[in-house]
Amino acid sequence: MDDEHDLIDPIDDEDAEPPQIDPERQARRNAAMSFIRRFGDPVLKSRATEVDRFDDGLRAQVRRMAGLMDDAIGVGLAAPQLGVSQRLVVYRVGYEAPLVALVNPEIEWRGEELETLEEGCLSIPGVHVDVDRSIHVRVRAQDEHGQPRFVEASGLEARVIQHEIDHLDGVLMLDRAPREQRKQAIRELRDLEHQAAA
Repeated sequence: MDDEHDLIDPIDDEDAEPPQIDPERQARRNAAMSFIRRFGDPVLKSRATEVDRFDDGLRAQVRRMAGLMDDAIGVGLAAPQLGVSQRLVVYRVGYEAPLVALVNPEIEWRGEELETLEEGCLSIPGVHVDVDRSIHVRVRAQDEHGQPRFVEASGLEARVIQHEIDHLDGVLMLDRAPREQRKQAIRELRDLEHQAAA
């Protein structure tokens, strides 16, 4: 999920200038974004496989994902977004917050209360759509060492978790967006593709 992060705060003033990123940070973001699979890549529409090896390779993957997520100015990243079919997500809600890795996560419970907010996604850069999500969730997972991890989350953290677990199931935010927004976003993505090809 993107926060420029995989989640965007709604902007009240449409004429407001976007926040400026210093050139070094922008260069890191561009480099990180080059590793992230984009809308249209089949891996993003596939269900990821369970992780069954909790070894140094998995922990290295968690570190790599965290670094790319941070450099891309994201709040969450799922392994399929890097072309890796693993049920693994990482997220960090807030610049000072600790990194959380969820391996083989399952949402055990979702609150009935929903909230609609604008979301963005590192795999669909430049597109923002409204998505309904449960405000409260409880998740059962493992950490990168194979130990049980339980997370009860609300608000932004709950939204990020739901967005990233969707990636593990081949579901994109566009699949959850209102029909007209989804159609408009796909038109915009096609226009960008044609411009890039020209």
